[in-house]
Amino acid sequence: MNCIVCKQQTAPGLSAWHRVCPSCRYESAALLPTINDAEVHVHVDEAQREAGLKAIRQENFETIVGYAAALAPPGARRLLDVGAAHGWFLEAARGQFEVLGMEPDTAVAEKTAARGLPVRNGFFPDALEADERFDVIVFNDVIEHIPDIHSALAACRERLSPGGILILNLPNSRGFFYRLSKLFARAGWRAPFERLWQKGLPSPHVHYFEAGNLSKLVGQQGLELRLKAELPAVRAKSMLERLRCAGQGSWLSIYAQYAAVMLTIPVLRAFPSDIVVCVYRKP
Repeated sequence: MNCIVCKQQTAPGLSAWHRVCPSCRYESAALLPTINDAEVHVHVDEAQREAGLKAIRQENFETIVGYAAALAPPGARRLLDVGAAHGWFLEAARGQFEVLGMEPDTAVAEKTAARGLPVRNGFFPDALEADERFDVIVFNDVIEHIPDIHSALAACRERLSPGGILILNLPNSRGFFYRLSKLFARAGWRAPFERLWQKGLPSPHVHYFEAGNLSKLVGQQGLELRLKAELPAVRAKSMLERLRCAGQGSWLSIYAQYAAVMLTIPVLRAFPSDIVVCVYRKP
């Protein structure tokens, strides 16, 4: 298998489904999405998942809306949130932009639309009208789930207005917890590593980037990096719920992960965060 960023041969990683590029450090997974598979959704507690993610994402989304307002072209109005999920980013952005959300999970999209938010059920860009263009396109914890990422980025270039911006908010392969999970996996404890790849969930991660190799990939579409930043990946509030909703293994394993996270919070500022945000502009 060749790297999607630099085309070099990838090497086996820490599991049969995991591969790493020795050249640019891009990582990939042969994990299959099962969005809209009713049998899989039976085993996912969406209410618990929402409780675990809401606090950290809402705070980070306010920051990202600030980036969008500062870097979007003058007079920018239309914003597309790809993978809008529960609509938290739409709520944060609708005070400054004319927002539209897109969500492929039918059950989640229907629940978000029932709250009066403008969300369209379907996949990007298939669910868009032929002439729809946007000043801002945002992927919050979404781009790393898309197998055909080249086509998704090409569609972003096509759907952006001149001077429009693409915002990618995603996990960071240089992040402290991700690198720690790899150390644990090498020692035989795979639960944290599998949790960060969201193995076993309806939409697992299939890519892991850091800002450098991500920008090389996006740059192939002619989009220019305008901002790179890190956001907090953990807060004490709702951390146990977050591990419960995505964790693998027994309750003892989940509580062990929770204890490890709580012990590391005071020293996290000295290390790279597990969340990176990159903003790209269409010339």
